[in-house]
Amino acid sequence: MRRKYFFYILFLCIFVCHTDSKAQTKSPKYETRAVWLTTIGGLDWPHNYAGSTASVKQQKDELCHLLDLYKRAGINTVLLQTRIRGTVIYPSLYEPWDGCLSGVPGKSPGYDALAFAIEECHRRGMELHAWVVTIPIGKWNGRGCLLLRKKFPKLIVKIGDEGYMNPEDMQTGHYLSEICKEITSNYDIDGIHLDYIRYPETWPKQRSKHVTGDRKRQHITDIVSLISHRVKAIKPWVRMSCSPIGKRTDLSRFSSRGWNAYSTVAQDVEHWLKSGMMDMVFPMMYFRDEQFDPFAIDWKERSHGRIIAPGLGIYQLSQSERDWPLTVICRQMHLLRNTGMGHTYFRGRFLTDNVKGIYDFVAKDFDFQPALVEPMTWIKAERPEIPSKLHSEHLITDTHDHVTRLTWEQSNTQETIYYNVYSSRQWPVNTDDGNNLIASRLVRPMLTIKQWQPGRYYAVTSTNRYGIESRPLQQERPRLSNDKPYGSIPIADKRHKLTDLHQMLDARYVVIETLQGNIVATIPYPTNGIINVADIPPGVYILRSLHHKGITHRLGFLKIKR
Repeated sequence: MRRKYFFYILFLCIFVCHTDSKAQTKSPKYETRAVWLTTIGGLDWPHNYAGSTASVKQQKDELCHLLDLYKRAGINTVLLQTRIRGTVIYPSLYEPWDGCLSGVPGKSPGYDALAFAIEECHRRGMELHAWVVTIPIGKWNGRGCLLLRKKFPKLIVKIGDEGYMNPEDMQTGHYLSEICKEITSNYDIDGIHLDYIRYPETWPKQRSKHVTGDRKRQHITDIVSLISHRVKAIKPWVRMSCSPIGKRTDLSRFSSRGWNAYSTVAQDVEHWLKSGMMDMVFPMMYFRDEQFDPFAIDWKERSHGRIIAPGLGIYQLSQSERDWPLTVICRQMHLLRNTGMGHTYFRGRFLTDNVKGIYDFVAKDFDFQPALVEPMTWIKAERPEIPSKLHSEHLITDTHDHVTRLTWEQSNTQETIYYNVYSSRQWPVNTDDGNNLIASRLVRPMLTIKQWQPGRYYAVTSTNRYGIESRPLQQERPRLSNDKPYGSIPIADKRHKLTDLHQMLDARYVVIETLQGNIVATIPYPTNGIINVADIPPGVYILRSLHHKGITHRLGFLKIKR
């Protein structure tokens, strides 16, 4: 059965990759779309050092620019490298500043980078997960490693010229849980993301000569358990995740070629998911073809209802790496979507640099619609309260732009609430349809839509920190008249005189559409303002102007009666 399922999915993904994505792929309402934002060495950010007011602003502006690009690419989750190699990007009681921000290890850049990133991500409706590198602590004589060696003389193991925390010493788990507790307590994060939570692949065999594979897995699991329980005790809505080796284990028909999470580096990820230690997993699947597809499906089948968003090796598109064609990543993304998984980009710079056109494909075709991160119903399933008093108005800005302003009243609750906005030309708006989602995770009860789109209806929902959504508040369906349905609407037989509104709007065409939004005619705007409606069937219609740039405005209603 699995074999048949695999080849069906493989065929489907090859097919849709060579056709129009918008036509073939229905945008899901729930889908984790993430990016690893790497700070070590400023690989993704920052590209300048902060030391003065001007340089701090430059560093902040650079991050905001990246977040804007992520937002336009449909990303809803940013994995920000927060603990790097025994060093951090926030003021910590335990570890020194990393040098990526100020240029000098141990020196503050003059601001709290983690707090700033959280605020800016939330402003854009994106989650921020603190990416914590666990076992490796950098060069043996690097600042982070030196300080930990002094603090815990017997805990740090030297492999080559690098230092590692000993996974077989429970002091490692207790210390890492303190780091994660500090981050969780002091910051409004949405997740803790554990990286390199495993045995180093170069771990000296003589150190663990009599330690079985099961015992190694238990050592790593004990560390995961300590961190997870510590975090959840403070904020149970914080999503726990990790980035395991891309292949869970050998499959019956496909070998992992000696490189898998379970046997090679002692990661028992399925157990972490099943037991509730992890809410989501981002496997590092930087492979292709038969080394990707069956192993991705295996993660989904072993997910136990939790969230799987495999990491895509978009860096392999680079000519300096494997020089993959874009179609490899395209097909992988289709496979993941069609099997109910999310996707994660490694790493940020290759996405925003638009290597091989990856950014254009994502932003314009594959993820042009927003999506919500899946709710953690296994922790809490109760719906939040519905917002109230949804109001829509048409405004003309100082620059003469026509916009729609939506406002509503906040839910009457003490918990933190975000808002999602849906829109369609059908009433009531179907909030189960991901294609109707136009804005997600808003922090304020208002939204300005840069175009005025008459004939559209809106609905708003509340979302709590677990991602659980309320029932929708629907916009009141506008009535054409209070007591006589068509009493105030002009009536025509064969011809109709338009208003002079088109002169202000620079209208080039008149569009006649049904009340359901179906276009029945498009007519060049007549110089005398009179349109011929003799061929239009009797009924009530909406008249719209159409600007040469595609901007449309409602001119009014018309009843055709014969």
